[in-house]
Amino acid sequence: MSTGERAENGVAERQGRAGRRPGRSGAREAILAAARARFAEAGFDKTSIRAVAADAGVDPALVHHYFGNKQQLFAAVVEFPVDPEATIRILERAPLEDLGSTMLATVVGVWDSPAGPGIVAVVRSVLTGGEPALARTFLLEVVLERVRQRIATPEDDGRARIALTASQMIGVLVARKIVGVEPMASMPIQDLVAAVGPTLQRYLTGDIGTAASKSGTVPAAH
Repeated sequence: MSTGERAENGVAERQGRAGRRPGRSGAREAILAAARARFAEAGFDKTSIRAVAADAGVDPALVHHYFGNKQQLFAAVVEFPVDPEATIRILERAPLEDLGSTMLATVVGVWDSPAGPGIVAVVRSVLTGGEPALARTFLLEVVLERVRQRIATPEDDGRARIALTASQMIGVLVARKIVGVEPMASMPIQDLVAAVGPTLQRYLTGDIGTAASKSGTVPAAH
């Protein structure tokens, strides 16, 4: 018996004693359904693994066994084909003055990778009416929230900056991977970064025309 099977069986035994759903028999699907409903209703921050487990009628340990942490569970709910944590770590390490270019280069690199078609499929689903609230939560509260915290100042919480950044990234994705607008669709990443990176950088740390951004522009470097 594998380590994973022993863990699942151990959780199932505890659940059986507590009157909860066994680890097998559709527990994974029940967790996903409960998480989808909970995330859609309460958002990412106000949803806990324990609450999802209670809704699904399973032990919280089984949620961790199947999905890891809350961020990975959310990625599974929206059927995102890659774990966003690797990208987020790259952005956290990037110098603040290079954040726009780093974000674009990293994200476009993922789009152009073997995982790209899965990401495009998720975006197509959202654009055709599939759960926009979950997609918005994933983008703003999971992927970009730590970037927002990094650029926020006492005068400017960064939310408008992140919204503008997200709009630019979505536009690039649609033009490059969905609509196929040339020459953007076939433009080398370095050329795309040179053209669009400065715009992202202004959204993130420069003057965006609001009173808060003029009084609390993010410093060029930490």
